[in-house]
Amino acid sequence: MPGPTTASERRQSIRTGVVWTAVRDLLDQPGAYPAQQARIVDIGGGTGGFAVSLAELGHRVQVIDPSPDALAALDRRARDADVTDRITAQQGDLTELAGLVDEADLVLCHGVLDVVEDPAAALATIASVLRPGGHLSLLVAQRHAAVVARAMAGHFQAAHDLLDDPTAGRGGHRFVREELEAMLTVAGLGLTSIQGIRVFADLVPGSLLDLEPGATAALVALERAVATRAEYLPLATQVHVLASR
Repeated sequence: MPGPTTASERRQSIRTGVVWTAVRDLLDQPGAYPAQQARIVDIGGGTGGFAVSLAELGHRVQVIDPSPDALAALDRRARDADVTDRITAQQGDLTELAGLVDEADLVLCHGVLDVVEDPAAALATIASVLRPGGHLSLLVAQRHAAVVARAMAGHFQAAHDLLDDPTAGRGGHRFVREELEAMLTVAGLGLTSIQGIRVFADLVPGSLLDLEPGATAALVALERAVATRAEYLPLATQVHVLASR
């Protein structure tokens, strides 16, 4: 992904930088994909934040999203980057995946499992379209951090409700590591790696990043340093999992 220039891009780079590095490292493994061109499916890929960058690396990306407006924005973005020949956009959602995809080397499911009715069934559907040895990049909301965030905002009852109910309040399902590992196993997927995403990013005032020179780069470096440390995982707003079939 290109370096951030605007304040909005700087904040987005903090949210996605660790995930992008993990996905890029996976794709860069020698001999991982034929001719180093992977067949990637991005579920809920929206306007192409990941898809266009992956296509620029030479991979073929199929974006599946229910929003026609998002797909139109994706088309414009792909044209600007001159990668329309490597991106396919289809309107649909995770429940229709089996009918839209033949076989994939890598499936991105970022921020989608949180809002489906049956997360376990959704993971099984994803596993069904992955080739043997294929990978899943999964990004989900993390429950422990959501409890802390509600308590810090003074919403004590909401925090209490969320302790034992992963769907309490708004925002969909929030997961913990043990739940994710169990669902992946049932779906026939093996956990490759797990990282905490946005451990500190949501606690840092945006004005500091906008005004303090070098603050964004320093925060990204800090996020990368703590992403794989187990003691910080409960503090992460999101959890990023790589799993293989």
